[in-house]
Amino acid sequence: MEDHMVGHNKEKRYEYDVCGKACQSPSQLQTHRRVHTGEKPYCCSACGKSFSRLSGLQRHQRVHSSERLFNCSDCGKGFNLSTHLKVHRRLHSGEWPYICSDCGKSFTQSCQLLEHKRTHAGERP
Repeated sequence: MEDHMVGHNKEKRYEYDVCGKACQSPSQLQTHRRVHTGEKPYCCSACGKSFSRLSGLQRHQRVHSSERLFNCSDCGKGFNLSTHLKVHRRLHSGEWPYICSDCGKSFTQSCQLLEHKRTHAGERP
């Protein structure tokens, strides 16, 4: 009986020799390998941006679509990416999580804080 159970618990493991990461299939190993090689074989036909995973390309392609799958429950505004809705919701909630360590001004997005920090360095964006 024990030998029978061992046979069912065997998993094929494919290990990447560079970092030792183990994957369950050759295709998962190939996808992981791109982390190290920088290969991005999936290219957006609209703008040329490349991705290492097909799912990344598919998510990105919503940017070029007029379809708005994510709607704000407060004002009804629609967004093509869930992350855009998340940032928008901060306007309603009052959440401004990115705070300047120099002056205390806060922002809803990290990129806004980074741009603001340039003013303290004397740069003009």
